[in-house]
Amino acid sequence: MQDHLNFYIDGAWVPPVKPATREVINPATEKPIARISMGSAADVDKAVSAARRAFETFSRTTREERIALLQKIMGVYQTKYEEMAKTISSEMGAPIWLSKAAQAAMFMAHFGQAVEVLKTFEFEEKRGKTQILREPVGVCGLITPWNWPINQIACKIAPALAAGCTIVLKPTEVAPLNAILLAQIMHEAGVPKGVFNLINGDGPSVGAAMASHPGIDMMSFTGSTRAGIQVAINAAPTVK
Repeated sequence: MQDHLNFYIDGAWVPPVKPATREVINPATEKPIARISMGSAADVDKAVSAARRAFETFSRTTREERIALLQKIMGVYQTKYEEMAKTISSEMGAPIWLSKAAQAAMFMAHFGQAVEVLKTFEFEEKRGKTQILREPVGVCGLITPWNWPINQIACKIAPALAAGCTIVLKPTEVAPLNAILLAQIMHEAGVPKGVFNLINGDGPSVGAAMASHPGIDMMSFTGSTRAGIQVAINAAPTVK
């Protein structure tokens, strides 16, 4: 039984504002394997503040700097590949062969594709008399599901980082351990503080606070229709 009771905010592991915990269950044994903290709107405020501060500088990094960062993350991830596969297998029930061959592998596929796209992406384009400038949108709030966890995380954070955006991630509270490991990877890779922030929690407490937060510029959600409707409703007043 492992305890992962801190959130990754502004480049450091910090305790939740209001202590509350939940057990992570191995679906193969139906026994608890870890304990996480459940966040609140106050934790979202802290993460968004960190992401907004980081956006001021990260949004101005060069294409080459972001390519180097993505490649560094991939390099560190590769050293944790076996651990990631075992983590996913234990928390969401994938057979270990599938976790190694597909679950953990998709992170590298998404990041590798993001690097290739970024190398030639046209951030500026002239159309007739119009000059088009493609800029990072800002702080991205990302909510991901349990069944392909690191895949869904990677296909959201890779393009966000490539574009120069900063991130607040809420993984599913059912299978959050791969995201916690990823935060450790991001830290080891030298991702600037505040660029990537991780909060655990449920939809009504953390997801709703993210979707309605005026400091988050874009929401990306993968999950049930019911929860997706709530994200859309909460995001509408601030036109995310």
